Amino acid sequence: MRKTATTTQRAGRIPAQAGPRDVAGVESEMAGETPTSSVSTASADPGTDTESVIPGAGPAARPGERPTVRLREDGPEEQPRYAPEWLELREPADAGARSIDLLDPLRIRLANLPGKAGVVVHDLGCGTGSMGRWLAPRLDGPQHWVLHDRDPYLLHFAAVASPRVAADGSRVTVETRRGDVGRLTPDALAGASLVTASALLDVLTREEIETLAAACTGAGCPALLTLSVAGRVDFTPSDPMDTEIAEAFNAHQRRSGMLGPDAITVACEAFSELGATVRLNPSPWRLGPAESALTAQWLRGWVGAAVEQRPELRERADRYLRARLEACEAGELSVVVHHTDLLALSRPTGGAA
Repeated sequence: MRKTATTTQRAGRIPAQAGPRDVAGVESEMAGETPTSSVSTASADPGTDTESVIPGAGPAARPGERPTVRLREDGPEEQPRYAPEWLELREPADAGARSIDLLDPLRIRLANLPGKAGVVVHDLGCGTGSMGRWLAPRLDGPQHWVLHDRDPYLLHFAAVASPRVAADGSRVTVETRRGDVGRLTPDALAGASLVTASALLDVLTREEIETLAAACTGAGCPALLTLSVAGRVDFTPSDPMDTEIAEAFNAHQRRSGMLGPDAITVACEAFSELGATVRLNPSPWRLGPAESALTAQWLRGWVGAAVEQRPELRERADRYLRARLEACEAGELSVVVHHTDLLALSRPTGGAA
């Protein structure tokens, strides 16, 4: 379930609009055809489907099926993608978790950009555009957002639901680009004022993070990279299996060369070695009874990934998950899922930040 950033194919520039649930009509207008997409979804009810764990990190239709968006029913097999329903479910928790303290040094840098009338923000692995909805209304001045993702369906969601105005009422516009983070270069970020990403670093490899750091520092633009998993989860009440499941999940996050909870350290080193000033702040999800739908879906994915990594855990993990979901439904469970936000302030190059 990789969510990768993008650099290649450019789509048309469109005015920013609100309304993620209106995406079907806008998608048809943008594509000039009737939408053919189908989305794999599942109930967010914490009391349903507790008999089996679900691999992955979000809603899935059946036990054992990863979250995915298919652009056509009869097309070639596609790599699993993030389901829009999962991204929408987690967006309020993401918004509440991101570090506000990193915004002041970022605002200072953006305010001192030489010869800039407004900022150009590249949002890597944008998903449905939650970073733009969170950040654009917190920054002053005209903004143009370049939304990157490998999934054109999610790019439509992001474009439609982008904010219209900045903090001071200035206009916000948006365009979309499709491609892969592995080919990100300073040239692709030419003219960029800021690079952002959310929940991206932990699904990248060391080489991909080094490529990202080199592109940002080569272009001389700061990077705000939020919500990287820290590898720690705190439950109230606790359970003897909490640590065992967490360790198996963290190992699953590191599969296929991905860095998982090690990503934030690697990113900090990569940016620092290239001369950037790096700041880290915690950005934990704090999930209580009011977030029970998100907690239930997160639990299914968290335990499911642990079992996928260590199949011998399945029987005990099924009992553990069932008990946790029952406590969640009863409003008796609180979870802190630890993340880290990173702000890298690269040295401006050639009079452009």
